Amino acid sequence: MAIREDQNRFKSIIKGKVRDDFKKYVTNGELIGKREDEFVKIPMPRIDIPSFRYGPKQDEQGVGQGDGEADEGQGQPGEGQGKAGENAGEHMIEVEISMDELAEILGEKLELPRIEPKGSKNIMAEKNRYSGMAPVGPEGLRKFKQTYKKALTRYISSGTYNPSEPVIVPIRRDFQYRSVKKTQQPQTKAVVIYMMDVSGSMGDEQKEIVRLESFWINTWLKKHYKGLETRFIIHDAAAKEVDEATFFKTSESGGTLISSAYKLCQQIIQADYPTSEWNIYPFHFSDGDNWSGEDTRTCLNLLKEFFLPKVNVFSYGQVESKYGSGQFLKDLQKEFNADDRLTLSQIEGRDKILDSIKDFLGKGK
Repeated sequence: MAIREDQNRFKSIIKGKVRDDFKKYVTNGELIGKREDEFVKIPMPRIDIPSFRYGPKQDEQGVGQGDGEADEGQGQPGEGQGKAGENAGEHMIEVEISMDELAEILGEKLELPRIEPKGSKNIMAEKNRYSGMAPVGPEGLRKFKQTYKKALTRYISSGTYNPSEPVIVPIRRDFQYRSVKKTQQPQTKAVVIYMMDVSGSMGDEQKEIVRLESFWINTWLKKHYKGLETRFIIHDAAAKEVDEATFFKTSESGGTLISSAYKLCQQIIQADYPTSEWNIYPFHFSDGDNWSGEDTRTCLNLLKEFFLPKVNVFSYGQVESKYGSGQFLKDLQKEFNADDRLTLSQIEGRDKILDSIKDFLGKGK
């Protein structure tokens, strides 16, 4: 019991330190490189939980106590380099924290509302729950209270119950065990489709901002959708689907046709994700340059006629770039003023990532 309490206290301390330094973890990518399945490893200073330690008795001499004589050649001053410091060194350790715990901290820091999935009644999943009772089962699942009640009922019905000496001894046929009961529960499915402009004006820093933001968006959405799927599209003048590693490392050049990414995203949704069954979250990141006004009009039509009526929310993040005009965000603001089906966010640098995540996830859709 004491060990479990210490573990819980330790976890609470870890979560508190992550919460205190949360912006640092969001903006420097320290967590992403240490992700392992549903956990991440966080380097932080060594943490000691206070506890009693027994020292030697003062009136006894034992091994290692009292005055000793140094062997010849030992304990002599050396000729080391540098000057000794007066402070203890900082020892770093790696501690694990689950993705769910990270999502919980993210939600607390940004005051994010819970997501209300759509389409949850369309798909039913069978789940096993220990919600039934049975007269047989393993001893680890025996329920004392139900067993006692069954024995008490037997005593009363047979007339052997004595209120002045209420001794109840269950026999084998009184035993009750928890049993698995299969239940049908609604199950929701969700996919995030990331699109990113990789033309020459989107540099390494802009892509790193997108990588960090995508990690935290995924962390929050996975809390609400187990088995979340992700797809990745890159584009300059043409678009193609790639894996996650390629998405964040590809460097391209040339012009930008944003509609190429929107058309490919539309094809992926129509082929693999029926909108009546899936919760769909397209995210597009760009520096706001587009090749022509005609292509921008094509994008606006795709948003009006396909994306906004069918997806949970369409999110566009404009990453600040000294080479980008930023015009695309202005066009979206003008065309879709106050339409809550479209979320727009301007990301001026790493220190604005948390604000942008709040923009994207703060609607709870």
